Amino acid sequence: MVKKCLFPAAGYGTRFLPATKATPKEMLPILTKPLIQYGVEEALGAGIKTMAIITGRGKRAIEDHFDISYELEHQIQNTGKEPLLAEIRALISQCTFSYTRQVEMKGLGHAILTGETLIGQEPFAVLLADDLCTNSEDNVLSQLIKIYNTYQCSVVAIEEIPFEETHKYGVISGKIIDGNDDIYRVSDMVEKPQPKDAPSTMAIIGRYILTPDIFDILKDTKPGKGGEIQITDALKKQAKKGKVIAYKFKGKRFDCGSVDGFVEATNYFYKQTHKEQK
Repeated sequence: MVKKCLFPAAGYGTRFLPATKATPKEMLPILTKPLIQYGVEEALGAGIKTMAIITGRGKRAIEDHFDISYELEHQIQNTGKEPLLAEIRALISQCTFSYTRQVEMKGLGHAILTGETLIGQEPFAVLLADDLCTNSEDNVLSQLIKIYNTYQCSVVAIEEIPFEETHKYGVISGKIIDGNDDIYRVSDMVEKPQPKDAPSTMAIIGRYILTPDIFDILKDTKPGKGGEIQITDALKKQAKKGKVIAYKFKGKRFDCGSVDGFVEATNYFYKQTHKEQK
């Protein structure tokens, strides 16, 4: 069973400066809820109650958010504002949160490796909070866990992207398996290739189920693109053994690591909220 979810949240969020100079990008709100809370809610909706968060300097706001604020609760007690904390209270009561720091920013692969002490030797989910996903039925992590339960190997979520955007993503190549156009056995993957070098237009987004052997692979993985330790390079080693499945998830994704995607997500959730209120 997949019982733990790892949240790499140590990055600087430079695309949102100066807003992220003193505020973690994971705490930027879509309407009234920070990005990382959407992620934790997705993990809980997939049956995961243990949240492991990789933080860094200046990220204390994340820990404070998933903790009780006695002074604030006292101030709004018995007022109309008390229900506004109901969702975060529910998360705090249902989930366990643990934290460790990524001392140096050496890439996503290194961030995941930093989480080994929090995860141990068991399969686990990875969720990047700035990839905000929504679905009216099973959320994306729930979908990936179902795929993992069938194939018992690492699983990555993918979506079709325009060729001109391949340089922003890890891109896979693979073959359709079991007659399902949404499921691929990955044979290779390339980190942020130029369009002329991209093996496909199937890009990995910020949702993974990883098997624990990934930690030993990451320890032996040399810095790659941008001088960073890339999770794509580690997954490629698993893929060479037929141990990575790519799944074209059902749902809508917003790249909230970009200003355009952040604004698009804000507008979408604003419209959804007003629909529900009518």
